[in-house]
Amino acid sequence: MKHAIPRALLLAAALLCGGAQAAKNKSVGEPGEFDYYALALSWSPSYCATNGGRDPNQCGSGRRLGFVLHGLWPQYENGYPQNCSRDPLPDHLRRKYEGIYPSPKLIGHEWKKHGTCSGLGPEQYLALSARLKDGVVVPPAFRAPDQPVRVTTAQFKDAFRAANPRLAENAIVPFCGGAGRFLREIRVCYRKDGASRSCGQAEIRLSQKSCGQESFLLQSVR
Repeated sequence: MKHAIPRALLLAAALLCGGAQAAKNKSVGEPGEFDYYALALSWSPSYCATNGGRDPNQCGSGRRLGFVLHGLWPQYENGYPQNCSRDPLPDHLRRKYEGIYPSPKLIGHEWKKHGTCSGLGPEQYLALSARLKDGVVVPPAFRAPDQPVRVTTAQFKDAFRAANPRLAENAIVPFCGGAGRFLREIRVCYRKDGASRSCGQAEIRLSQKSCGQESFLLQSVR
């Protein structure tokens, strides 16, 4: 004869399972426990159009920056971890690597929020960030346009695929601002070993929602 499991126990088990999933979705994680990396490259003119007065390092006169490193982000297939440890960023590494970001204030924030979740030491994480950033070939039309460039999502992704033939299908996804009118950044996805892979389906859906208009604009550099 089978014994019925009390409803209270079933409810407790469901709450535990649900809590574990909620924790993952709320970005709670352990160092090294993630599914893939997203390399976030911001389109600097878009950032400077709204935040330029706050950051002269990135948006000062004559900087003329295009795609810049926002960060290298450990991702779950749905969601992401953050602030996984309190490991400090040594000053000598801060000085050595701060130049890979458009503003020196970014390096500490990116290490604390994202780098601590990579499972790598600070120098390994920053060296990987620099290597992956430098490995992305930006199509000539998108490097430093003096005039705004309008493209469809398909045209944009095709141009990056042509310039980077080793990218996996859906390895690069755009994100837009201004209700889908302006390119804000791209994310290029990699396995933990640094090889190209498709971005997670959740990230692809967010990209499609973000850049939901027929086309978007890359604002000109300044």
